[in-house]
Amino acid sequence: MRWARDIALGGLLTALLGFTAYQLAVVWGPTYWILDTAAGAVTSVIALLRRRDRWRTAIAGLTTAAVTMGVAWLADLPTEPGPAMALALAVLVGEAVARLSAIQAGVIAGGGLLVAAGCLGLNYGSGIATMNVIGWLGAVSIGTCLRLRAVRRRAIATRIRQEERVDLARELHDVVAHHIAGIVLQAQGARIAGRRQPNLYDESLAGIEFAGAEALTAMRRVVGLLRDGDAVSGPTGLDQLKELVDRFNGPTPQLHLPDNEPDWPQEVTTTVCRIVQESLTNVARHAPHADAVTVNVRQTGRAVTVDVLDDAEPGSVRYKRAGFGLVGIRERVEALGGTLTVGPRAAKGWAVSASLPLGPAR
Repeated sequence: MRWARDIALGGLLTALLGFTAYQLAVVWGPTYWILDTAAGAVTSVIALLRRRDRWRTAIAGLTTAAVTMGVAWLADLPTEPGPAMALALAVLVGEAVARLSAIQAGVIAGGGLLVAAGCLGLNYGSGIATMNVIGWLGAVSIGTCLRLRAVRRRAIATRIRQEERVDLARELHDVVAHHIAGIVLQAQGARIAGRRQPNLYDESLAGIEFAGAEALTAMRRVVGLLRDGDAVSGPTGLDQLKELVDRFNGPTPQLHLPDNEPDWPQEVTTTVCRIVQESLTNVARHAPHADAVTVNVRQTGRAVTVDVLDDAEPGSVRYKRAGFGLVGIRERVEALGGTLTVGPRAAKGWAVSASLPLGPAR
């Protein structure tokens, strides 16, 4: 998409340069178009290279415009910046306001204002001066809107990640409480076994050791999640996957689960369900015309892998599938030490893939 936009921008800038050069040659003379075309071409190239370094390219574009204005005024040449340069400057200023830090954005916006004001002062009342002022106003307005939108998205994403931490922390709290209760029972049993059945003593101690290790692992995860926020549940277990698939409003997904009932930690099982639930929701919302959906859940070694695949035709909306729901899922997966990848498949369709570690075997 970015390359398509840059190609369209380059074509528009080239057309403006050619049209302006022709008009200047007709109205002013055969050599008066050279400065405008050369300066406009340089600024246009700078605008097309803006993503490499938005700060330096914006400074370079504004400097080129200021120098060109001075040369045109001293040599009594046509008004500058011309249409192509004005558009290129608007692109540079708009992206700088939208994406750079507040101080850098303010500097670039102020520099663009000086260029527009200088053009207006040197050529008051001309159409070129008015065009430059309108271009600057449009660039700053659009850049500010994009900047505020990005700030809002970051705030929402942060809130969703925090809510996911809190949800998982509550689930892990329940797991820890379960293991601690088991430790107490094993300890009570060990006291009795030590007196009446010494052969069961070691078995009770082994149970205590395992339950304690599981509790410590879960507690570490709770502490890691709550370092950035406050301490709330989790959705369902693995037995609810079939129900999620049955409720799916679309082509019936092909569900592949482990043959035997898996002995996974509760937080891993819950996360698997959340991944499938969010993925199917995105398919129904963004790819309703998919012909097939596949859900694969399997254990490979000491890791659980989840793949949710569809075969919908590509479209522009598909590139927005990694929404806020998946922000929370990613936070949950990474909190458990796993990985999550989301994106288009090689042929067609979309894929959500996750890998969750299980830790040491019992």
